[in-house]
Amino acid sequence: MKFVDEAFIDVAAGDGGNGCVSFRHEKYKEFGGPNGGDGGRGGHVYVVADPNLNTLVDYRYARRYEAKRGEHGMGSDMFGAAGDDITLKMPVGTIISDADTGQVLLELLNPGEVVVLAKGGDGGFGNMRFKSAINRAPRQKTPGWPGERKNLKLELKVLADVGLLGMPNAGKSTLIAAVSNARPKIADYPFTTLHPNLGVVRVGPEQSFVIADIPGLIEGASEGAGLGHQFLRHLQRTRLLLHVVDMAPFDEAVDPVAQAKAIVAELKKYDKALHDKPRWLVLNKLDMVPAQERAARVADFVKRFKWKGPVFQISALTREGCEPLIRAVYEQVHIQQVAEAGPVAEVDPRFAAEPSAKP
Repeated sequence: MKFVDEAFIDVAAGDGGNGCVSFRHEKYKEFGGPNGGDGGRGGHVYVVADPNLNTLVDYRYARRYEAKRGEHGMGSDMFGAAGDDITLKMPVGTIISDADTGQVLLELLNPGEVVVLAKGGDGGFGNMRFKSAINRAPRQKTPGWPGERKNLKLELKVLADVGLLGMPNAGKSTLIAAVSNARPKIADYPFTTLHPNLGVVRVGPEQSFVIADIPGLIEGASEGAGLGHQFLRHLQRTRLLLHVVDMAPFDEAVDPVAQAKAIVAELKKYDKALHDKPRWLVLNKLDMVPAQERAARVADFVKRFKWKGPVFQISALTREGCEPLIRAVYEQVHIQQVAEAGPVAEVDPRFAAEPSAKP
């Protein structure tokens, strides 16, 4: 399925039905009185966060969504039926904003979350609503209220705990395939990854985290080089970034330190908050470096890159060093999850005992 992470749609809730002017016409009742019913409510437009979806491709081609209007009121005290609602399914992580003003209206962060996107208009009043001691035969009615209409921008930011960052062909796809259930395209040429891939990493029983791989960045991405910055949005919700570096590039003239610095510079140009996220260094493809040269090459890289954070040496192809990496990543993600959840409220000992049974 084609991956689409941005779309524009128009939604229109249903208008309310009009009220009715009617009077009773029964045998032996000369003045039956008003019996015009109210109009029905227009249909709402709902949106639901569907965990089974991972793309907005359905909204790239079908852009207009309208709910049914309410039925008009009728005589004999009959109210109009409400218009049918419609429900739009969108991936978890979708941001819905006003296309004209850019204001964010809502974010779908919880699977199964249901929100009213556009409210249907209320039905109009029939003439029975206007009956009074003074006005015994009202001929007033009101039209139905119009439903809400909105021009919306949909933007998908995948929900992942960990994001992979690096140059094309750094081995990010091989790494996510080695440690998770994701099966991205892997080849010996750059830009094999053309859209984000998500994978679940199982560390142990009930111990897991979600990792995301995005297309590689190159120097000049902020000016549109390569695939540009268009997929960096998918790293903005992550808790930890893994900067994957190719330590054995095919071209011996390529300096891994210069490439790593270029990635950091592009990250800072795109979003300072993303640049300031916790970031670990993952030195990949060490299986292609002679064993006697590994320590010296790693030490030289760390020194010239002026890196003071965590460093992991791995080979995603042979999975050497991957186990300690995912263990450390899980512990870091778990610590952040606990910190974000906040302290657990203490239970008053007076209410800790089991409640007594009622007689």
